[in-house]
Amino acid sequence: MRAGTPNPVVVVGGGIGGLATALALQRNGWAVRVLERGTSVDGGGAGLVLSPNAVRCLEALGVAEEVRSRATVLRRSVVRQAGGRLLARTDLDVPGAGGPLLGVVRADLSAALAAALEPGTLRLGTVVDAVADLDAELVVGADGLRSVVRGAMGSQTPPTHRGYTAWRALVPRRSDLPDPATTLTETWGRGARLGIVPVGTGSTYVYACATAPAGRRPDESGELAEVRNRFRDWHAPIGELLAAVEPGMLLRHDVHDLTPGEVALRRGRYVLVGDAGHAMEPNLGQGAGLALEDAVVLAHVLDAEPTYDAALVRYARERGPRVAALGRQSRRIGRLAQHAPPAVAAVRDLAVRATPGRVVRRATGLATDWHPPSPAPPPPEENP
Repeated sequence: MRAGTPNPVVVVGGGIGGLATALALQRNGWAVRVLERGTSVDGGGAGLVLSPNAVRCLEALGVAEEVRSRATVLRRSVVRQAGGRLLARTDLDVPGAGGPLLGVVRADLSAALAAALEPGTLRLGTVVDAVADLDAELVVGADGLRSVVRGAMGSQTPPTHRGYTAWRALVPRRSDLPDPATTLTETWGRGARLGIVPVGTGSTYVYACATAPAGRRPDESGELAEVRNRFRDWHAPIGELLAAVEPGMLLRHDVHDLTPGEVALRRGRYVLVGDAGHAMEPNLGQGAGLALEDAVVLAHVLDAEPTYDAALVRYARERGPRVAALGRQSRRIGRLAQHAPPAVAAVRDLAVRATPGRVVRRATGLATDWHPPSPAPPPPEENP
């Protein structure tokens, strides 16, 4: 379908999925507006881990080198027990692994995507309450878990609280970590997990999960004290890293998802990308990656199909099974890693220790082996 319609495509939401969608469409010649309620480019979330599938999308969008220049290349992942005992070590930069991971500061990724857009594309401080009022050929909902666009599509699937809470923060990079500066470390306890990820060019991303009811909020100083207390007996340097978190820099989010496979990704001229259509538990590190995939696939089908309806039907057909399968996989990991009773957790740890790295890499292949679609061939030249 040719770009260049009377009205532009409107993307609601200027997070990673919205910015990537706008960039992918613009690269194919579409006029795009991005409406973002915030007053600055999205910097929330502290850090991100980008798997090879996400990096391939950045290559398709033309911003991979810019992001790599601001990232840490992660060549190994390890899993430890709370006392520090090593459970698993997986080399990521070996044949069959698909390539290393990238540890990035979320704000750096958002900035790289935003900078690649045409001037005037991003409209900050723009709140969208009534989707039907938008003057657009196509409306893309990239507005997150509680999407206004998804609501306008008549979705009856509410977000589901998954029984635990996540905290995130960035701290300065340390030189005395027990694992090399190219290693992602995740530590598993009972009903709690904590990750340490070198990101950017000089930061460490610390994330933690713990079983907790939704909505409970101590004041800011109490929140940080609660996190430090929960992990005070865990192996070094976890205590030191949490001590380095500055007040006001700790982010907390109750973990919700959308029931995998229950949300229709399109209806009429409305279409969903990222968390608006398939929010999942953060157990695969694929939230940003799937949003990037959505962006390049949506741009591809709009370029390849003759009508909006054909393009959006194809988008939903191609994306729906994949995001539902990964959502279910993330739920299974959450049950095992977050909610396993003590006896099951002990067996889990033994199983992790006994699993070879090649088996782990093969299990993650469902997510990381994905490749963007090839560009649509150009239309035949018309005879003069």
